Amino acid sequence: MSGTRGDREQERGSAPELILAGRALLNGRLQPVEIAIDGEGRIQSLGRVRTGAPRHDVGDAVILPAATDLHVHFREPGGDRGVESLATGTVQAALGGVTLVGDMPNNDPPIADLDALESKQRLVVGRAAVDVLLYATPTRAAALEPLSRAAGAFKIYLSPTTGIRETLPSAALGPLLERLAALGLPVTVHAEEPDRFGDRSPPRDPVDWNAHRPPEAETAAIDRLLTAPAGLRLHVAHVTLPSSVERLRAARVSFEATPHHLLLHDRSGPDARFKVNPPLRSEADRRGLWEAFRRGEVPCVASDHAPHAPDRKELPFAKAPSGMPGVETLLPLLLARCRNGELELATLLRAACDRPARWLGQPLGRIAPGHRANLLVVDFKARTRLDGKRLHAPCGWTAFEGWEAIFPREHYRDGRRIVEGGEYVGRPSGRLVRPEYAPSGGPRPPRR
Repeated sequence: MSGTRGDREQERGSAPELILAGRALLNGRLQPVEIAIDGEGRIQSLGRVRTGAPRHDVGDAVILPAATDLHVHFREPGGDRGVESLATGTVQAALGGVTLVGDMPNNDPPIADLDALESKQRLVVGRAAVDVLLYATPTRAAALEPLSRAAGAFKIYLSPTTGIRETLPSAALGPLLERLAALGLPVTVHAEEPDRFGDRSPPRDPVDWNAHRPPEAETAAIDRLLTAPAGLRLHVAHVTLPSSVERLRAARVSFEATPHHLLLHDRSGPDARFKVNPPLRSEADRRGLWEAFRRGEVPCVASDHAPHAPDRKELPFAKAPSGMPGVETLLPLLLARCRNGELELATLLRAACDRPARWLGQPLGRIAPGHRANLLVVDFKARTRLDGKRLHAPCGWTAFEGWEAIFPREHYRDGRRIVEGGEYVGRPSGRLVRPEYAPSGGPRPPRR
């Protein structure tokens, strides 16, 4: 970065509309930067900017790219709007520093055909605070081609979970993956093999749940997925085991881990607030997953945001639904780990911002000319303790009660502020997005 370069960029284009000045992580170190943002909300240049455009200096705060959360469940259509909706969920995303969410298809009814997808698209337009990519579930063969032209990605469930009772027969997986490879969209898989689940007495706590849906179920599911066709844009959701990290990395398959699998284990709490699919694992597995994440071996981090009403989580453990809220706390929890020296900031930015956006071919996730100016201002001295009742999830609880977090002070979407002083000040102008080519090194989908 140099002043001369910034001046040259400005001379070649129109004058910027905003200059954001502060510190950013560039070329592996925090350094002063001036970011020129053009009238289309793109980063025009980095460097010294001589212009009359408004200049906002954030002082000692750090400017970061906003995050992409590949995995959320906003429960609409068919869910209880008192628990979550596309409108409330995307506001939480904005407040937590997430600029794009991938919303899963296990709705009621599931998003399994074009009519269902178009109905859900209408729920996004004019209501979403951030951009939304919609997944579809490929359970109807005749619907695959139409869905591939309108959905953002596909999601396959190999085992039952919330909203999904009937799962793909074992013999049908290979032919389906062949068809999906030809269609070119990203394909995310919930990788648990149900024939490895236990038939023991009803689970009473997270330790029992880990035994009921054991690590072997994940290992067996990954065995099946590693035979997928080479052209498939495959991504494995919520990986929980260090051994899974090693195998998927060796096979060059994309995958994600969640903050709850990175930070919590099966003895972190005794009740159904800690019930998730796949289960929280042992402390040894959690620690191994965290160490792999710290080493940069986990390509993506995603929340698997899946809230439920408190009274549902207070049911007997075996009857309580699985899932916990997390889109608002995904980045703040991990920023606090960076502040404490437990995690390198560069590692977090790659996993939460850069790689998820590249996976979806979006011009996001990096502070670079040509990318959308979806940016955060973070004061690492402004630490807080999580309180579920003060978070913005309508369910009103968090499994991370009392944990330290660092929330963005400001969030810019296309160069316009949508969070200020930790409060949402934007309007519901989020876009529906689909995979596209990124301007600098983003993934190219296979040819159809």
